Amino acid sequence: MVFIAYAVIYGLVFLTGICIGSFLNVLIYRIPLGISVSRGRSFCPGCGNTLQARDMVPLVSFLVLRGSCRFCGKKISYRYPLVESLGGVLAMMSVFFFWLTWQALLVFAVTCILLVIAFIDIDTQEIPDRLNIALAAAAVISVFLFPDITMISRIIGCFEVALPMLLMDFIIKDSFGGGDIKLCAACGFLLGWRAMLTGTFIGIITGGIYAIWLLAGRKKGRKEHFAFGPFLSLGMTVAVFAGTEIWYGYAGMFPL
Repeated sequence: MVFIAYAVIYGLVFLTGICIGSFLNVLIYRIPLGISVSRGRSFCPGCGNTLQARDMVPLVSFLVLRGSCRFCGKKISYRYPLVESLGGVLAMMSVFFFWLTWQALLVFAVTCILLVIAFIDIDTQEIPDRLNIALAAAAVISVFLFPDITMISRIIGCFEVALPMLLMDFIIKDSFGGGDIKLCAACGFLLGWRAMLTGTFIGIITGGIYAIWLLAGRKKGRKEHFAFGPFLSLGMTVAVFAGTEIWYGYAGMFPL
């Protein structure tokens, strides 16, 4: 009976998550284009036809329509079901780590913002200020929901990565984007210094591997830029769930 109860709870959480993931797709598409996210019905980017309710059922519509628009037949990007699925996974992870609490809701909101940042940065190599402001607002709320992270730790976390990035950008022009710096400042205050270092390390390692792959495949030159936001977002997402634990686990390997 307990297993069935948990299965039902997590099933409902996943369904909620993919529905929110569908809205995240709207944000990813509309924010860079300056289109209102609260007005106007969803439409096909190819033909402009207004989508009906049956065309927007998360995951199901993509499968039923075989990944094509009902009106013009244009292929729908696999990104749409991917983002919806990630929304469901993030929702379940939030509940798994923090159960049905306000903490879980805040963590889910933060990871959703990071998901939107990642995909917008992939498309535009820019991180909209409004998303970093949303992260900063979540960081302020986290002071009350996560009192175990001390204010000193938060302040150090706010500057420990963002400030060196800012200084490096002054020395080497355009070495980091302003959006990346603001992202690190907001996440540092949210996470505290230990989890922030964990998230940054993951971002640097994954971003470095991707850069090596680009150079090896001659897809980018040494002086060309690529979107670093997705890798920072990945690192910060991991850090939100287990950044401090990873830090202590790593530090425990080298006892003084």
